[in-house]
Amino acid sequence: MSLSDDFNPPFSRDASVIEVRGAVRVGTFLLIRWVAVLGQGAALCAVIWGLQLNVPATECASVIVTSVLLNLFLAFTRSGSQWMGEREAAWQLAFDVMQLSVLLYLTGGLENPFALLLLAPVTMAAAILSLTSTVLLSLLIAVAISVLAFYHMKLPWHGGEGLNLPVLYDFGVWTALVSSTGFISAYVWRIAVDARRMAAALAATQMALSREQRVSALGALAAAAAHELGSPLSTIAVVARELSRDVPPDSPLRDDIELLLSEAARCRDILAALAEQPEPDGTSLLEFPLISVLVEELADLHATDSTDVEVTCTGSDNTEEPHLPRRPEILHGLGNLIQNAIQFAQSRVIVTIQWSAAGVRVTVADDGPGFPPAILARLGEPYTSSRTGDDGHMGLGVFIATTLLGRTGAVLSFGNTPQGGAEATVRWKRTTIDQLQPLDEQRT
Repeated sequence: MSLSDDFNPPFSRDASVIEVRGAVRVGTFLLIRWVAVLGQGAALCAVIWGLQLNVPATECASVIVTSVLLNLFLAFTRSGSQWMGEREAAWQLAFDVMQLSVLLYLTGGLENPFALLLLAPVTMAAAILSLTSTVLLSLLIAVAISVLAFYHMKLPWHGGEGLNLPVLYDFGVWTALVSSTGFISAYVWRIAVDARRMAAALAATQMALSREQRVSALGALAAAAAHELGSPLSTIAVVARELSRDVPPDSPLRDDIELLLSEAARCRDILAALAEQPEPDGTSLLEFPLISVLVEELADLHATDSTDVEVTCTGSDNTEEPHLPRRPEILHGLGNLIQNAIQFAQSRVIVTIQWSAAGVRVTVADDGPGFPPAILARLGEPYTSSRTGDDGHMGLGVFIATTLLGRTGAVLSFGNTPQGGAEATVRWKRTTIDQLQPLDEQRT
């Protein structure tokens, strides 16, 4: 694969460093359990005093109190802003499963409509825990459901006699709860993992863009520094020349003064070179070069001795070649595609620029092995690469390029050439390109 979607940013070698340091905040866990305790207490009171049903109130209240005591212990020993580690969160959820299972055992088992609440802990586990912890907790819930299907006290009912439901109904409830546990855990865990990976990838993209913006701002900073330092440097040079005329030739200070004059002249030359880089005002051709000039600069920046980079330009409909701004999104996006092509090409990379009245297209192709079919269909997604994990590669290159160039209105597509090499195509509509032009260019 030549146009690799691998990317090794300087700020991280592992996307996991972007994620939070724990599974869930202690305060969040405490709040969820307090809500559960209040709900259990309200349901018990409604059954005893509202429905006038005969339930083992003392035993049920004792089970609820255990959750209250555990929550109070956590509240007094931990700060609500602290992060609860995965292992601790798993044990806390396991306790909630067992506590709810005991309540269900005392109040009818799976015949109790509140048996559905057993799905709540596995949903939370799938959202915040790893796959291993989620699977173990799902197995614990499945075991609890199976035990409650056979061993439980009768469901409280009027007349003092428990309600006896058909065995087939109990089997149906058991099947529904077990299958729902597996489905919900797998579904929520997959969605949560994708959300965390996307958040980490977007954070990496934003960091790459910020870095490119800082690099782009160095030119303006250098010009401003040259302008501000010019006056004091001129004063130093004048004073040094005056001292040179006043000090005798045989003075021990003569060498120091000559050194001061030479260094002042050297600084003047450096500042003059920096001052030649004009501060960007949004209209300069240096800030809005021809697209061919911009692409050639990026190709020269990433070129190597072992790879020949060829840039070709073709226009149609007698339209003028468009300009592209030196925006960090464009510089980093196109530069990343060209760099990856050079890294995986055998000897040659061809960058083709085409424009017309309808749009602009930039194609980066090479003579490398091309994209593997398994990767080609998923290019543009984060952490998609044949080399993910090798030498710190995160599989974010194409994702970052697609995201950054997409901010400028570009659309990216990827494929393999008939010769077997890989190619990436960036397309802009002409109206989008015109909106990126400086105001003077738009008026003309």
